[in-house]
This record gives sequence, C-alpha cells and structure tokens, in this order.
Amino acid sequence: MKKQIISQAEEQKNDKSIENVSIDVITEEKKNATVNSRDLSSKFPLTDSCHHYTSLGEIDWDIQKYWYQRYSIFSLYDEGIYLTDDSWFGVTPEPIAKQVAKDLAKFCNSEKKVLIDMFSGAGGNVIAFARMDQDQDQDQDQDQHPWDQIIAIEKDISVLACAYHNATIYNVQNKINWVHGDSFEYIKSHASSINPKETVIFASPPWGGPGYQSHAIYDLDTMQPYSLNHIYESCKNMDMALYLPRTSDLRQIASLAPEGKKIEVVQYCMMGASKALVAYIPSKVNYG
Repeated sequence: MKKQIISQAEEQKNDKSIENVSIDVITEEKKNATVNSRDLSSKFPLTDSCHHYTSLGEIDWDIQKYWYQRYSIFSLYDEGIYLTDDSWFGVTPEPIAKQVAKDLAKFCNSEKKVLIDMFSGAGGNVIAFARMDQDQDQDQDQDQHPWDQIIAIEKDISVLACAYHNATIYNVQNKINWVHGDSFEYIKSHASSINPKETVIFASPPWGGPGYQSHAIYDLDTMQPYSLNHIYESCKNMDMALYLPRTSDLRQIASLAPEGKKIEVVQYCMMGASKALVAYIPSKVNYG
C-alpha cells in the first residue's frame, strides 16, 4: 500500500501543474490559552447516539474493522472514550493526530496564537493540539509552540458531546473553546474579532463516507458536503492545514497556491499504509 501511494504521489509530482507543491511522506518509522474552565458536561451531555463499545457483538458490521483499531484511534479507549457510529469513519488515529499537531506548529510562525478546528468531530485532532504543551515536556523538539487559544467547532451536538467527553479523558477539556454550530457561519459572524495574521485554520472536512477509497485519484470538488474550493475560499486570508483523503488530486491542491508561495503536502502513514494527507497552505495575504 505504501509503495502504491508513493508511486501515485511521484506520478503526480512529474505533472508541471503541481510544481508549486512540496510532497513528503511521514511514516511511523520516520516520525520514530485563555479558556473557560467551567465544567461543560451539562451543556454537552452524551446522547443516545454516543457509544462506548466494549465487545464486538454490540457493533454494526460496517464499523467492526474500526473497532479493532480502537487503541490506535484513542490509546485511552478503555478509559471511557465515546464515539457516534459515524465518527468511527472520520476520527484521526492518535499517532497521526499527534504528528500533525507537531508539523502544524512548525509550519506556523511564532505570531500564530489562535487555532480554529473547523470540524472537530469526536476530538482526535483537537485533543492532540491541546496536548502539545504536555508532549513538549517529553519532547526535545524546541520548534513547537502551544497555542494561546484553541477553538473546536462541530455542527452535530452528539459528536461534539463525544469530543468534549473524550477531551476530559485526556484532561485537556479546559484548554479548548467548544462551539456548537456551523464553522463557516462562525468564521463569518466573528470576522471582526478574528485576527487573520494570528489565526490558523485546521480543517478535516467530511469526505463523504468510505466510498472515496474506490478512487485512484480523488476529485476534491466532489467532496460532500463541502468542496475543497468552498473551504479554501472561506479561509484563504489565513494559513490553513487541510486533512484530506490520501488519494486527493494534487493538481487541485496546487491550484490554491498563492502567488510566489508553495503548498507543502505530507502523506501520513501507519504500518506502512497511508491514512491521509495534509496540505499546509499559506495565506493568500502577505502580512508585513
């Protein structure tokens, strides 16, 4: 699988239309805030759609393979991690989420203080972002910098309840501002208070279900319910990192590169197989 993914990346790499994209592959071997501290569990209570499965017999067949990977998804799963059934398809595995958090910090300069996770889901990525200061104590990499503010936005109240609950398992719930709502509406309505020079967008949008796996090269304009272009146009004045299917069309990503700048694309692998890619896209605006 790893060879196949790298081969596809190399094949697209020879295409002149993506010459402004830098491609890297991260494998397990290679990688070898002012917040409200109130207890929000009453505001975001777990619902009937939130589950902590403990045996295979409880689980629908289509998510059983993900349940077998539960400790890769959340290492503290047995401590009481909750997910909705749909969340199993989209949550970022913990080792990858941790590496993405490190890489995003390196991508950003020290002026970046605020991180907005537009699609927090069940919390895989946003928990990793909030744990950065904990991990930094154990990591010699001095390029990392914790965020002053982390904002997690999620439209589905049950999924948000899972994310908040899961953050309590990792003891980072009070390092995150939790928002129930539409991320695009949030950015639009808070435009006057969001400083684009200091803000970074992380977006792991819905991919439209596991059907994307059948595409040799995935057309990001068909991504539902939000296309690549829709996400980019909403946030192009800020640095952003987009978590996308591993077979995403690099030409479409390259077309977003601001004049005179390059986009870095990183493939993230586990057990030799690519799980996803992240496109690190600089702001369209040059802030002096």
